[in-house]
Amino acid sequence: MNYKHTQIGYLILVVTLAVLVFFVRAHITALAEPPSADSGTNLLVTAIMVLIVFILASFVSLQVIIDGKYLRIKFGYGIFQKKFSLNDILSAKTVRNHWYYGWGIRVWFWPKMWIYNVSGFDAVEIKLKNGKTYRIGTDEPKKLEQTILHSIM
Repeated sequence: MNYKHTQIGYLILVVTLAVLVFFVRAHITALAEPPSADSGTNLLVTAIMVLIVFILASFVSLQVIIDGKYLRIKFGYGIFQKKFSLNDILSAKTVRNHWYYGWGIRVWFWPKMWIYNVSGFDAVEIKLKNGKTYRIGTDEPKKLEQTILHSIM
């Protein structure tokens, strides 16, 4: 059974746009000042600002794809991605994350698991045959759970 769904993280989208506006304004203000002999620092600051916006933008969405062999997850434009063989998945169940688990890519030590999430608290927890646990955030947890369970049978 095939499945493809993209969840948008609206809060991180707004934060990314706000940071972008702030950086553009700071950059324009810096360009308006008389040039200094330290242009290497300006280039470094600009490069760091671009990198920050690039990283923030990569967590704006989370796409989950299930095809015949794999469950794949991809943040934003694909810099951060992970795939699980459907043959390695032992179980899947709908869960609710605590608020302090946060968003993004997290490792949690009690209980030991990896969390991939962009928004909200709903997730599907998958347990692999090797004992590892992962939580995949989604805004349609029941549908994702049922698709995973149907795909691993």
